[in-house]
Amino acid sequence: MRFLYVLLAAALVSGCSPAPDQFGKLNLKKWRGDRGGCTGVRRTLEPDFRAEIQNLKGKTANTIGELLGRPDVNQIADRNQKFYVYFLEKGPHCDQPGGKSMSRSVAIRMSAIGLATEITFQNGIP
Repeated sequence: MRFLYVLLAAALVSGCSPAPDQFGKLNLKKWRGDRGGCTGVRRTLEPDFRAEIQNLKGKTANTIGELLGRPDVNQIADRNQKFYVYFLEKGPHCDQPGGKSMSRSVAIRMSAIGLATEITFQNGIP
């Protein structure tokens, strides 16, 4: 019985760990702190983000959310896929949430089973 309590306590402690501040070269704390790319910090982090693309592919939607924070746009696609879109620079979306923006962004395609399969850079949303 004591073993079960220890096991439960260990599971609770490990499940409640804070999000990491670093992912390879990418400073996640700065990334998450620049919601919508509105302060311009994400733009400066783009080279570090690009360096970690291969390490992000295959991660679950929950892990991507933990690492990068809540996406600026969560877009539903066909066949139960979705895109997590993160803006890299300031644009109309900063002053008018929900407004159309053609600012630089990165989109992470999540498969129907919730895994990151593709990461693209574009203006606006895919």
